[in-house]
Amino acid sequence: MKKLLLLTVISLLCCTKGLCQRDTVNFTVDFSEAHRNRFRVQMHLSVPNGEKLVDLNISVWTPGYYQVLEFGRNISEFRASDLRGNGLPWQRTRDDQWRIATGEGGRIHVSYTVTTERPFVAVPYIDKDRAFIRPTGIFMYPDKNLDRTVIVEIMEHPSWRNIATGLDSIAPRTFRAGDYDILYDSPILAGNLTELPSFRVRGAEHRFLGYQMAQFDRKSFMDDLERIVRSASDIIGEIPYEHYTFLGLGMGNGGIEQLNSTAVAFTGDGLDSDPANRLRTLSFLAHEYFHHYNVKRIRPIELGPFDYSRPNRTRGLWLSEGLTVYYENIILKDAGLIEPGQILEDWQNTIQGYENNAGRKKQTLAQSSWNTWEDGPFGKRGETISYYEKGPIIGMFLDLAIRNASKNEKSLNDVMRALYYNYYREKDRGATEEEIKMTCESIAGQNLDDIFTYIQGTGDLDYQKYLSMAGIQYQRTVIADGKSSVKLSIQPTLSILQKEILGDIFGY
Repeated sequence: MKKLLLLTVISLLCCTKGLCQRDTVNFTVDFSEAHRNRFRVQMHLSVPNGEKLVDLNISVWTPGYYQVLEFGRNISEFRASDLRGNGLPWQRTRDDQWRIATGEGGRIHVSYTVTTERPFVAVPYIDKDRAFIRPTGIFMYPDKNLDRTVIVEIMEHPSWRNIATGLDSIAPRTFRAGDYDILYDSPILAGNLTELPSFRVRGAEHRFLGYQMAQFDRKSFMDDLERIVRSASDIIGEIPYEHYTFLGLGMGNGGIEQLNSTAVAFTGDGLDSDPANRLRTLSFLAHEYFHHYNVKRIRPIELGPFDYSRPNRTRGLWLSEGLTVYYENIILKDAGLIEPGQILEDWQNTIQGYENNAGRKKQTLAQSSWNTWEDGPFGKRGETISYYEKGPIIGMFLDLAIRNASKNEKSLNDVMRALYYNYYREKDRGATEEEIKMTCESIAGQNLDDIFTYIQGTGDLDYQKYLSMAGIQYQRTVIADGKSSVKLSIQPTLSILQKEILGDIFGY
């Protein structure tokens, strides 16, 4: 109780310092129960005069990870009071919603506890060594009122020295988000973190802070990461943020992209001794970094603004995820970090994996996106497909077709730039399926129905038609149990156009 009163006093002091305004929601996060894997959260918000009820929600999912996560089940010890400390009646109306009887409105105070279960990039976690705040699982929002400014104060932990986040700092251990969408897109990592050498690209500072990092050549690694950022930003032609932060979460799997940060499972172990591991790590980081363009800004129209109370479905993850996978090797190639032979081998493995999945005859690429909430991001092999596998193949077909039709004067890069500037920059929204197709065809200068049919259908893909545009021969041999072996090789004789396309996509 003493700690609760102390946190309330601190939050009130923040208000007197000008950090608490009528349309601002203030949070204080307390790490004092880290040893119990619990966050203590304080929330202050205003309720319009005369409004007798307010609903507070917790998100049921987190953008970038298309699965229902049921954050509400981890919340307990919920309390509500007015600023005089008088308790306010409340009831839990849904697993993700709390309804408070506020009387006649005014500013109210809420407190609750978040219990965490496991360290994973999509969920919050805290223990005696570090805290990872996945904001969707920590911070409640006023129902249908996501445009409020949010101030987050992190209480000091006696033995932790670092905080890493993409949020703007406005005071020591205090951060500001212009609205809830920005807050929910800005995870926070706290603990005894290692900071790697920073770098600047196009005037923006890029930092990398991580938990339990191994020993490796940090300068060399960050030099490679700088090459990746330069290569990716050259595709679009600008950087849309003032600063960017990589958050290394330690051992684990996966990563989730944000507007100006990414949270990734990373230790750096084996970077110096294992070239294949280093390349996988750099490819993984290139993928997550390029997402700040493709999905956070270039996106299917369904992916923002979000409804955090239910799954947000789209048929367009072939664009958001599939094309981001396609750009991994493009970015690494332009950065000088991958050999041409490795690119061709990667494509050979991708195509062979797709062709040996019986799910390709049962589910379309558009359906794999729509049903990812049930099937998972990688699908159910044999029954469904993954947009991570078929999506980049469609991206390659589009790039090859556009380059071939335009005599290599245009490419998929022009499509990405057009979607970025025409829809994100000018219209401040995503693009519809029709607008995405129209943009591709406008850049190509020709109809692309054959490729877009592959998104909506389950027919066989004509690899030879498109790969031959880069002078690549496709061979598929049936081996045992209906499985196939795929071989890609460069044709002995190439036209000037084929040589140009082969070099620009595959690095030869």
